Amino acid sequence: MKKTLLMVVLTVSLLGFKSNTKPFEKMGIYGKYGIFDHQINIGDPTIKGTVSYDSESQEYTIQGSGFNMWANNDEFQYLYTSMQGDFILRARVRFIGEGVDPHRKIGWIVRNNLRGDSPHVNASIHGDGLTSLQYRRAPGSETEQIVSTDEAPDVVQLERRAGTYYMSTAKFGQPFTTVELKDVNLRNEVFVGLYVCSHNPEVIEKAVFSNVRIIKPAAPDFQPYRDYIGSTMEIMNVETGNRKALFNSAHSIQAPNWVNQDKELVFNSNGFLYRYSFESDEISQINTGFAVNNNNDHVFSFDETILGISNHNQDDSGRSSIYLMNPQGDSLPKKITKDGVGVSYLHSISPDNKRIIFTAERKGKFDIYGVDIASGEEIQLTDTKDLDDGSEYSPDGKYIYFNSNRTGNMHLWRMNADGSNPVQLTNDTKYKDWFPHISPDGKWIVFISFPPTIGFGEHPFYQHCTLRLMSAEGGEPKIIGYLYGGQGTINVPSWAKDSKHIAFVTNSD
Repeated sequence: MKKTLLMVVLTVSLLGFKSNTKPFEKMGIYGKYGIFDHQINIGDPTIKGTVSYDSESQEYTIQGSGFNMWANNDEFQYLYTSMQGDFILRARVRFIGEGVDPHRKIGWIVRNNLRGDSPHVNASIHGDGLTSLQYRRAPGSETEQIVSTDEAPDVVQLERRAGTYYMSTAKFGQPFTTVELKDVNLRNEVFVGLYVCSHNPEVIEKAVFSNVRIIKPAAPDFQPYRDYIGSTMEIMNVETGNRKALFNSAHSIQAPNWVNQDKELVFNSNGFLYRYSFESDEISQINTGFAVNNNNDHVFSFDETILGISNHNQDDSGRSSIYLMNPQGDSLPKKITKDGVGVSYLHSISPDNKRIIFTAERKGKFDIYGVDIASGEEIQLTDTKDLDDGSEYSPDGKYIYFNSNRTGNMHLWRMNADGSNPVQLTNDTKYKDWFPHISPDGKWIVFISFPPTIGFGEHPFYQHCTLRLMSAEGGEPKIIGYLYGGQGTINVPSWAKDSKHIAFVTNSD
């Protein structure tokens, strides 16, 4: 469009976090500006911008003008909230239309105050593709910048960690390129938000932001399995990468299964299992009887007639043992693994409902085992010096997919259902891959990839992770989700029956 008063729409799909005393809280409860507190035209631009919020789609539409965001003063449209301490801001972005000025800008900006000359740090994406981390050190001082090698990204992340700022950008599906900024001393209490600047006082610009997240990370000294932060249940369309937050919790929630013809999600929290209904938005607890110390390794059989759980059995020195039960919770769980043989973590039930496969500590190490449900007889399926984990049957029962660090890094593997013919499926060193989940149509694997800096054989809480998608036959994985999570995000089979949607958990304090 070449009109003098150009309109470019900024649609933003957002999720953030407010204080919450309820265990589970439905999304869409926020005010006029969603997770943000206010909107303002910074610097009093000639043409005023606007913001609207769609609570059902969790999308924002923002229009903004302004002569520039540079030198010693700024003009732009700002949608913001207030934050303290460390944080992570992330969004998928794109301009709509050709625009008027190549220096039009959108992105995230962190400011000390709402004056046009405020000190700030700004993750800026320009209309011509220029990507830079811009900053003003003092009120009214000149704007400086660090230019990224990334051009025209559509995923933008701005993080503050211990006073250092990190701008990470990527074209959706690719790894991040990161720029680091030290020695810009903004206040601990700052304003953070999205902005649009047209770089032309006579023009209104618009663009689209989706999958926006405002995250408060765990404290640097948090103790795993003792200190927890909040959680959000999300779903994603794997074809588009579009995400929607269903509800958040002050508790740690983990490991969603998509069940009951895609009408419900089952997840665990604090040792119990719960059901979430899409239709009613209500959450109910599943009766697991004496099994009240369940970890996040619960699975359903393919026909959903059996629910398997891993419960820490107090009669067996608190070891994780495997039980099967009626998914409706109207009968007591039945123990399948034996006492005194070592810990067992359930991962999958065979399509014919005759066998379960699990990770077991036997002979002083962890391997993948199977057990015949009728007889209780165990069979060892893998035998390596390191860790084999995350096993899952293919829908036709011919294969078992799993993750293993037998070749030095944690990668995905596939073997025949009897444990023969193991084949390595991923092999890059940029990630540590865990928990392969096969789509119901058998075509795709979705899995979580941890950063390479985590320990050997670990899958910890509260990390910068990605969800990746690849063919069930192998090939080059594609990133479909950038997230803050890890342990509990997607430990169990999480596909909808349509093979187009997944469920997973992300975290924020």
